[in-house]
Amino acid sequence: MTLTVAIAGLGAVCRPVAEWLDQGVPGLTLTAISAGNEARAHERIAHFKHKPKVVPLAELAQHADIIVEGLPPALYFDLAEPVIEAGKVFVSVTVTRLLERPELIERARETGAKIIVPTGALAAFDAVRAASYGTIHSLVMATRKPPKGLVKAPFVVEQGIDLSDLKEPMCLYKGTVRDAAAKFPANVNVAVALSLAGPGPDNTSYEIWADPAVDRNTHSVTLDSDSTHLEFTIAGVPTEENPATGKLTPLAVMATLDAMVQPLKIGS
Repeated sequence: MTLTVAIAGLGAVCRPVAEWLDQGVPGLTLTAISAGNEARAHERIAHFKHKPKVVPLAELAQHADIIVEGLPPALYFDLAEPVIEAGKVFVSVTVTRLLERPELIERARETGAKIIVPTGALAAFDAVRAASYGTIHSLVMATRKPPKGLVKAPFVVEQGIDLSDLKEPMCLYKGTVRDAAAKFPANVNVAVALSLAGPGPDNTSYEIWADPAVDRNTHSVTLDSDSTHLEFTIAGVPTEENPATGKLTPLAVMATLDAMVQPLKIGS
């Protein structure tokens, strides 16, 4: 059986995924894309061997079994709502927005839709999710990013924080994941996903730092539970197109899609 895939956005996350699908992936076929600039979208797929349709965002759910989202946060619900209403598989990267509309998860249960959040920049979702079936005592995450990856964050802009000539690490936020998602909607998707795998956004602690000494998006996680104690750090290489996005994120989307059609799936 072949599953059809539609992609929303052709930026740092979804453009590599679209190109990967176009090369030919057994069991998966790219049928449609949507992007904010239709003319640019046609340019970006001009070299594709099998050109998908370019359609409006609201119509994308009509063209595939699986819809992959890689959109600016402001456009998230323009896609999420019709995809969930259509009962399709929704591979969601901008998961911060989902915290604002948790009723969409219940609606997905009613329509038969599936919301899948790729592993992305973290490698321990399986362990955290397994631990959540027991008792998690604490889950803490700290992120350090090069300042250029945070200059456009709403909180930084609203507070007038100048990161252009930073000499020392600056803690921009310390609190819950839920509060961080509102202040940094394009920067903390991985923290939101981690919290949803664990005790939830109100019970997951988070720090975000602008650090001129790092050249990678670095995440440190500490989990303490009745079943395990876990500590790890991962330093993701930022994409050239968008320094707020790591190169591992589109690869994680590819792995998520491939797992849907492979006879062997590693990890829960």
